[in-house]
Amino acid sequence: MRDMERDDARPEAEESRCGYVAILGAPNAGKSTLLNQLVGAKVAIVTPKVQTTRSRITAIAIRRLPPATPGTPAIAAELVFLDTPGIFVPHRRLEKAMVAAAWSSAADADLLVLVVDAGRGLDAQSRAIIDGIKAAGRAAILVLNKIDTVPRPRLLALTSALNAAFPFAATFMVQALNGDGVEDLARDLALRLKPGPWLYPEDQLADMPERLLAAEITREKLFLRLHQELPYALTVETESWEERKDGSLRLQQVIYVARESQRAIVLGHGGSAIKAIGAEARAELAQVLSRTVHLFLFVKVRKDWQDDPERYREMGLDFPR
Repeated sequence: MRDMERDDARPEAEESRCGYVAILGAPNAGKSTLLNQLVGAKVAIVTPKVQTTRSRITAIAIRRLPPATPGTPAIAAELVFLDTPGIFVPHRRLEKAMVAAAWSSAADADLLVLVVDAGRGLDAQSRAIIDGIKAAGRAAILVLNKIDTVPRPRLLALTSALNAAFPFAATFMVQALNGDGVEDLARDLALRLKPGPWLYPEDQLADMPERLLAAEITREKLFLRLHQELPYALTVETESWEERKDGSLRLQQVIYVARESQRAIVLGHGGSAIKAIGAEARAELAQVLSRTVHLFLFVKVRKDWQDDPERYREMGLDFPR
């Protein structure tokens, strides 16, 4: 809850707005990269691999806009973004939980943003998501991402095809990786929010337990270093979180894999892989948490972890029956 001093310090002519914005899209469309640009900080892990995001991430961005016309109030908007797992046709239990989380976020949101990879265009996955938005009777804003990969004539044709498939409330072309076009999107979203009090303190960037954030950072390093299907067969949990007297943090995390052969790959020859992953995760955790971090990683085999309800609770997902 925001403190009263900050409320009292606001100009009387400033109108507070707040609302939830769900970011939807196919796997690897660039949703998490876009979210990080909108917030101005890394709140979601990003890798080149599809299905990196597994659970719903709530992140907060503030936009202050000047009066539209003389005599009207300035706008102070709090955008509460819901970054969701990519939507695709799920087959395994974990995939079903991820897709369910994405559609649940869409149902909870005030505004929907559909992110489409311009290079992939209007493919079967994007069509299926559009059909889902139609079925829900919702409006949506289209964001064409990775526009640097497509010639302008093709971009214009793709924009026409997408808007023919669904009457989007607005269309934005962005390059989320470097931020091109992102601020125009943020301003438009702020203007669409309804007046209302803010839900989070102004200096809060995300609504995610630090234990989960720490586990996600380590999982990102695993995704980036490991190959083929192995990253999808593992999960990371922060088992212990110890605040030390010197202000440092001692973290103990467990990497769960499904088979002994996968454990050997994660460890690497002589423990080389796990040491490198730990060093990379430790460095980023120290930066994110602004303190010295002592990170200890353990790799355990739990062949049925994708069928264990407790693992889903740790990831913030509902367990599909």
